[in-house]
Amino acid sequence: MLSEHQKRMVALFEQHVGAELEGDLDTTMATMGETPHLNHVPTMAGGVGKDGVRAFYRDHLVGKFFPPDVEMVSISRTVGEDQVVDEFFISFTHTTTIDWLLPGVAPTGKPVEMAVAVIVGFKDGKISHEHIYWDQAGV
Repeated sequence: MLSEHQKRMVALFEQHVGAELEGDLDTTMATMGETPHLNHVPTMAGGVGKDGVRAFYRDHLVGKFFPPDVEMVSISRTVGEDQVVDEFFISFTHTTTIDWLLPGVAPTGKPVEMAVAVIVGFKDGKISHEHIYWDQAGV
């Protein structure tokens, strides 16, 4: 059973992901702490600090990445005292440029399926970092 603290972390992360999917940059950033960092490990894309993370979200992800047919299916979630680890399966049609995921690849119109693991850290009631992993060769 999750503690109240753990439930708050999960709720904040779900708010964060929901805002990303809705294209709401301000709400996405409101879930983040004062000195966050974001790292898409296979391609080393992301940002450091509030300005760096905001710029990455604004220019590459929030309101830009999620094609109309994107589906995200939860596989597992592990909740610790200061982090959440989510494993999920994402699928979509490659209809737009996604430079942080497929650098230098023009839209192909082909289906993309990938398993993703996200480690989300929390500090002082906000998200401190996201480390996002996937098998780049499988994409």
